[in-house]
Amino acid sequence: MSTLDVVDSPSHSFEEAHSIDQPAFAFDRASGVLCHLTSLPGGRLGSEALRYIDWLNKAGQRWWQILPLGPPDRSGSPYLARSAFACSPALLARPEARVTTSELDRFVGEHSYWAEGWARYGGRGALENQVRFQREWSRLRLHAVERGVQILGDMPFYVARRSADHLVHPNLFRSDRAAGVPPDDWSATGQLWGNPTYNWQAMRKEGFRWWIERFRRTFELVDAARVDHFRGFIASWSVPYGISTAMDGGWRRSPGRELFAAVQAELGRSHLVAENLGVITPPVERLRLALRLPGTIVLQFVFGDEMLNRHRDEPGVENVVYTGTHDNDTTLSWWGSAGPGTRANVERALDRAGIHEISPNWKLIRLALAHPAAVAILPVQDLLGLDGTARFNFPGRSRGNWRWQMQPGMLTSGLARRLRDLTVASSRA
Repeated sequence: MSTLDVVDSPSHSFEEAHSIDQPAFAFDRASGVLCHLTSLPGGRLGSEALRYIDWLNKAGQRWWQILPLGPPDRSGSPYLARSAFACSPALLARPEARVTTSELDRFVGEHSYWAEGWARYGGRGALENQVRFQREWSRLRLHAVERGVQILGDMPFYVARRSADHLVHPNLFRSDRAAGVPPDDWSATGQLWGNPTYNWQAMRKEGFRWWIERFRRTFELVDAARVDHFRGFIASWSVPYGISTAMDGGWRRSPGRELFAAVQAELGRSHLVAENLGVITPPVERLRLALRLPGTIVLQFVFGDEMLNRHRDEPGVENVVYTGTHDNDTTLSWWGSAGPGTRANVERALDRAGIHEISPNWKLIRLALAHPAAVAILPVQDLLGLDGTARFNFPGRSRGNWRWQMQPGMLTSGLARRLRDLTVASSRA
């Protein structure tokens, strides 16, 4: 039995003691677009974000998937945010807007778990910026509701080293091991993320309060959330500090069902999507199915020679299907580097679906829309037919990521009509 099998195999008594009877989060058949706020023209909230929602409505899209909203690190990564609760002031359209004392007092009272710690960490004006964000975000959410668009957020599994959470709650994190993942399809040497890993014993003693409040905050901001690195709730890969690559790490068990039972007991049903990509074992899928969470399917992986068999028989009705994610190359560039076997897999799928399409990006877009998965999410770069220069992130690289941004006018009314027609034809409108 491998090390992975050992840490991923909970006992029957543990399963029975922490069983979860959670109603399924049923997605209606729909589609949406993946576009982070920083990829909008100007990269902020305000008029461009509202216009983008208008475009989604015209295109027949009912979901807008974003990336995490926290203050990013110096590289710009929203997955290494300086807080798991605060939102990035760099996204504000009006960073100098006046904040009244009553607004500030009300915000602090409603967010007492984390507001004081963020004020100490963020310095002068930190809380006022959160009030400003709440004000602008509330306007965006109302605009989205009025146009039938829901927000699919993204919750990272980890926090950044020396983030507000790490410094305010040092007892909840281990001081000897950093987070990462073993070698996989993204990187031959694995990925050494460097995030602090969790002290699960300390979190258990506090009744998983930090996680409960984190989920509470998430669902103040979005309608549903993709949980990044979902497999970390069963076991996570950690590496001793000072090691140069992730290859020399090991798996450490996480509380899984026990944690989600605590969250559910206080917050009720969670509208979550599990990112179940990478090294996924049967215990990870058992947890996802026990929680009745949709999983994720990425067509670039499905049609790749090495990944095809893994997804061949998965019906995907409760899942969310993507052409690619923020971590993938754009579909146009992926197609350019795809081998003959991968291209043949795509063409066979197009034939079975009765789809005749010339453009590589629209081949996968139409297959995603036709897929039995409940929701199809399309990266905006694929809709625009952009090459790899528009790629958002290169996993395993520390520079050159998170920078791509649309120019005004790129999302045309003609593109909206084309996407709406295909959305209607696939019964997703």
